Amino acid sequence: MAKYTQKQIDKYNRQKYISEMDKIAKNLFRMFRDQNINSNEFKTKTLLLILKLQERDEIRFDGEYLNKMKEYINQICFKLQNQEFNDIIFDDMREIEMGNLNRLQKMKNNNSYKKDKHKPKISQEY
Repeated sequence: MAKYTQKQIDKYNRQKYISEMDKIAKNLFRMFRDQNINSNEFKTKTLLLILKLQERDEIRFDGEYLNKMKEYINQICFKLQNQEFNDIIFDDMREIEMGNLNRLQKMKNNNSYKKDKHKPKISQEY
C-alpha cells in the first residue's frame, strides 16, 4: 500500500526543483556581487549547483517567472561551457547578469502583490 499518492510525489518534486532553481539564482547573484571571486571559482561553484539541479527530474512550468528562471539557468550553463570562459569575460558579464537576475526577482515579487480585482474600485467621476 502506497503511503503517498502520485499527486503528492509530483508536488514534492516540483517544490524541490523550484527551491534548487532559487538556490542557484541566489548564489549567482552573491557571486556576481563579490569582487573577490574569479572565473574559475565561479565556474566550478555554478556547475556544481547546476549538476544538483540536473539530478532532479525536469519539471514543466506554466508560469512566466519559472520558465524565465529555467531559461536563464540554461543560458548561464551554456556560457560556462564555452572553452574561452576567463576572468575578462566574467568581469564583462558581471553587471549584465546582475541586472538580469534583478529583473527575474522583480518578476517573482510582482506575483506577490494583490491582484487588480482585489483593489478597491475608485470612481473617476468628477
